[in-house]
Amino acid sequence: EVQLVESGGGSVQPGGSVALSCAASGFEFTDYWMYWVRQAPGKGLEWVSGIHNDGESKIYAPFVKRRFTISRDNLDNIVYLQMNRLTSDDTALYYCATDRNGSVRGQGIQVNVSS
Repeated sequence: EVQLVESGGGSVQPGGSVALSCAASGFEFTDYWMYWVRQAPGKGLEWVSGIHNDGESKIYAPFVKRRFTISRDNLDNIVYLQMNRLTSDDTALYYCATDRNGSVRGQGIQVNVSS
């Protein structure tokens, strides 16, 4: 059974930083790209970032604008998202997922950006 467990969210002021982690189990982690997707209040799922199986290739949605960094640890089956220079538009429930659409994702972790 695929399990994706996110951690590390919370509340932060605009301009601040948050680091997210996702522990994966129940599948061959190194066979998959891994993704972060998010859902803002009242909106649908939105792709944020993805990382290749080997951790070398990384992709980001245009709105990230070099503020976020995705990484992964293939020994411990963890994927990370470091988010810097956060704005209120980044307030959302963040999920890690095995696909870009987020059809297989964890329960999510809340990130609130407000002053």
